[in-house]
Amino acid sequence: MDASTLIAGNALPWCLGIAFLLAFPRRSTAGGAGEVAWIAGAGYLVGAFLLTVWMRVLSLVGGKFAVLPIVAPLAALTGVLLWLAWRRAPGDAAAALRAAWHALLRSPGLEGAARAAWWGALAWLAIRFTLLAVEVATRPLYPWDAWTQWATKARVWYELGGIAPFARVTAWLAANGGVYFDASPEYPPTMPLLQVYQSLLLGRWDDTLMNGSWWQTALALALVMYGGLRSLRASALAALAGAFLVSSLPLANTHVALAGYADLPLAATYVAAALALLRWIAARNVRDAVGALVLAAALTQIKNPGWFWAATLVPGFIVATWPRHGLRIVLAGFAAGAILLVALARFQLRLFNYDLKLTYAPAWGDLAESYFLLGNWHLLWYGALGVACLAWRRLLEPGLAPLTTIVVAGLMFLFVVFGFTTASYYITDQTTVNRATLHLAPLVVVFLILAWQSFAEDWNARHAQPAAA
Repeated sequence: MDASTLIAGNALPWCLGIAFLLAFPRRSTAGGAGEVAWIAGAGYLVGAFLLTVWMRVLSLVGGKFAVLPIVAPLAALTGVLLWLAWRRAPGDAAAALRAAWHALLRSPGLEGAARAAWWGALAWLAIRFTLLAVEVATRPLYPWDAWTQWATKARVWYELGGIAPFARVTAWLAANGGVYFDASPEYPPTMPLLQVYQSLLLGRWDDTLMNGSWWQTALALALVMYGGLRSLRASALAALAGAFLVSSLPLANTHVALAGYADLPLAATYVAAALALLRWIAARNVRDAVGALVLAAALTQIKNPGWFWAATLVPGFIVATWPRHGLRIVLAGFAAGAILLVALARFQLRLFNYDLKLTYAPAWGDLAESYFLLGNWHLLWYGALGVACLAWRRLLEPGLAPLTTIVVAGLMFLFVVFGFTTASYYITDQTTVNRATLHLAPLVVVFLILAWQSFAEDWNARHAQPAAA
């Protein structure tokens, strides 16, 4: 009974998000490469966010958390959105599914070693996600922050049937029982609400099965990577390699198996928002514009740094919207940001529990060890650095400039956090620094794949001309 209820209930965010995206038009044909994978992966991330938004509205108007008040309105909305999508383009969804299925069976036209690599990667992904599902379904809530910052809220809200305020210890003592206390009361409610929803489906508090959203997020991330890269003209094998690389990052796998932190959902939503923006830049589809906006909004409601990660998307938008002067505007913005940083640091500001200070003495050796010597990232940073050196001539050309500026903005954000705030104290313990880097890592994989493809195309073009002559 638990399994059937969980499966049926967890289908809701997938269907809701897919229907939401399909309700908006797109210019290209329904059978576009990778479109089914993209709609499914981005659809889950959008649907999970919309689910928690509805739960917040329900609590705000005084309703009690229960399966029927949550599921029934969203199921009805899903039906209406699907009807609108079908009415606008009847048969498109079926055609896209058939095209995707035939492409999967035919290994997108691959032959020989490439075909073997295709099926080998798919088999590895299937085995990996099966093993991770077993981990999530059998391991009780374990990581430290998971039960001091996130699940505390989920447990209280599940028992109360609504959202109750949390506060720091001083306000908690002053309120005399009017608020609740945990280690990070200022964190957004999105992830705890997903745990509440899982527990409502079960009909009981279960600190193991309530974490299924993390496995679904990892699956959505793999789909987003494949579908997004395919729609940006990456080959089928290159797109699958991107999904493989993201799914094989040891730290990402750890955040699935030891579910409960918000870093993996933030990373998945961030790369989905960036890919939606890149898709909009390439095709100017309304669907991608709406998806990028919703996913950027979701970033701010997963974890507090999401506000800054959402801001790093702006340089890519500027470069794409004003191709003649966009790069100059972005560079001027970076310079102005550096000046503002120095000015604000003089006032000892406190942002999200971190003090902004002028002291510049982070443990760069420990940071380099984390990125290049330890096993958290495999060879990701070596690969990104090497590809950037190979493709440097094309990094600021129109095809890659939006992605390049977003990645640079993300790296600058990490540089500021660990170079000019008290977060630098956490570099040496290799925890906070790696969790923050996880937010950017999937987008670095996107950069690696697309920059390599750009370099390969340039190389082939330059060497094909003498041969033709």
